[in-house]
Amino acid sequence: MLFVTIVMDGVGIGAQPDAKVYGDDGSDTLGHVLAAEQPTLPTFTSLGLGCIRDLTGVPCPGRPRARYGRMREVSAGKDSTTGHWELAGLRLDTPFPTYAEGFPDEVIDAFIAATGCHGVLGNKPASGTAIIAELGPAHEETGHPIVYTSADSVFQIAAHKDVIPLERLYELCELARTEACVGDHAVGRVIARPFVGTAGNYTRISEERKDFSRALPRPPLQQVLQEAGVRTISIGKIADLFDKVGFDVMQKTKTNPAGIDATLHTIRERGALDEPTFVWTNLVDFDQEYGHRNDPAGFAAALETLDAALPDMLEALPSDAVLVLTADHGNDPTFPGTDHTREYVPLLVIGGSDTPRDLGLRPSFNDHAVTVADYFGVDFETEGRSFL
Repeated sequence: MLFVTIVMDGVGIGAQPDAKVYGDDGSDTLGHVLAAEQPTLPTFTSLGLGCIRDLTGVPCPGRPRARYGRMREVSAGKDSTTGHWELAGLRLDTPFPTYAEGFPDEVIDAFIAATGCHGVLGNKPASGTAIIAELGPAHEETGHPIVYTSADSVFQIAAHKDVIPLERLYELCELARTEACVGDHAVGRVIARPFVGTAGNYTRISEERKDFSRALPRPPLQQVLQEAGVRTISIGKIADLFDKVGFDVMQKTKTNPAGIDATLHTIRERGALDEPTFVWTNLVDFDQEYGHRNDPAGFAAALETLDAALPDMLEALPSDAVLVLTADHGNDPTFPGTDHTREYVPLLVIGGSDTPRDLGLRPSFNDHAVTVADYFGVDFETEGRSFL
């Protein structure tokens, strides 16, 4: 048995009714990207992406190969952690806090006291590349770590590897994660951001980034599966969002092509073994490289790359396996600002039934967790209804 879920990070499919609350009324990631760039998506078309709703250049075929629908996020928030937690059956009624003016004094004071640092630089929302360009020289001169945040609930620490060695940077993040520092503020993630180079030519080392997630309120889907004897595999940043809880194998990938290749390799490998396996992949480029950078052309090209890779995945998929394509939130690259957007997410389900059909509007992402548990015959207590 093999169940594969691919999260297309940030690929929303239209504003939810509550988008106004988040300042996102009128956002429509897929709709706007497809209308603006008109990418060629034959595989998504055959699966039925255009059956979910009208989309430019993606018609609904007479007999789509997948079951199709949308899911609504009910948790408070629109970040990756919130979306993935709900996909794993964990609903958040209170959003993770964000810091539009930087962190309050008590957080910075607690960080300095816990780590022994003599000070910090930054303490404001910023682009990671921009803030190291701005403050890198002062960081090299003073030795103070650069602390910054974003529109997400993140406490990010950037440090030059020649100034603060990598293991020390990770230690700073671990100390920041404690209840004595950001813990009482329930920040979603503390993130280590190492970089190298010289002033005017700094480079972030993405493969050495490390996330330290907030503790989970209760066991998520993958932990329940794991305890029931299902092998669980994380590809991309999935495990980081759950503080690595519930995964037997964690394969870090930093780009969509790397995540696609790892997923295809895993499907081929697990399909040949008689072992129940859940594979959960995050494809981050839609969000990280294109949504946040207002790049609809890059976003469209990334959709074409995934579209071209899907036939090999579908061919490698065992006859009794299920593949789900969905997302965690929107990130409309044509929308004002660079933040995530509060949107429905697309849902394509391949396998599990011989009858393609409309899955309709699912009332929450929890339906994904219920579906995976249902497929493996595992009891998992959360609200929701199986796609199967």
